[in-house]
Amino acid sequence: MPLSNKLAILKEMLDSAESSLRSARQIIAELVGGGTDFKSNYTKQAAEIRMSGGSDESQIVEGVFDGQNMIGPDGKSYPVPANYASKSKLVPGDVLKLTIKEDGTFIYKQISPVERKRVIGPLVYEDGQYKVLANSKSYKVLLASVTYYKAEVGDNVTLIVPALEESEWGAIDNALPK
Repeated sequence: MPLSNKLAILKEMLDSAESSLRSARQIIAELVGGGTDFKSNYTKQAAEIRMSGGSDESQIVEGVFDGQNMIGPDGKSYPVPANYASKSKLVPGDVLKLTIKEDGTFIYKQISPVERKRVIGPLVYEDGQYKVLANSKSYKVLLASVTYYKAEVGDNVTLIVPALEESEWGAIDNALPK
């Protein structure tokens, strides 16, 4: 059997396995209640967004930011550079457009921000992750944001979070030194 046929069969098998895993995760989330599986909410939201071929030199994918990555309509996770997410103050639920150039370059653009609110709380470091404690909740934040704002544990931080949905992630808006 030619190599190209073997590769095509392998790709088809991997796509099928990924689809089965997504379905299994969705069923588990539904059985458990899905209340704590934030990623499944963004996967469902992303599934409603289209995926297009773009020009001959690029592919365009629209998806939903989950706090670290963009979830595409196919359920795949696309890495969003932490410095871009921090600088753009992306929050979970924001809709992004990803252009994948022929040379493999990823170019992100925020196309539909989710409604936001601001909360204030102290910056903490626990379980290997920076978090902000606000409104009796713990929000994860990107390390790139912490270093950009030169925030230190104990500093009060203004955090941007989705206004209408629960989220485990937030975007640092400002750091207020002790």
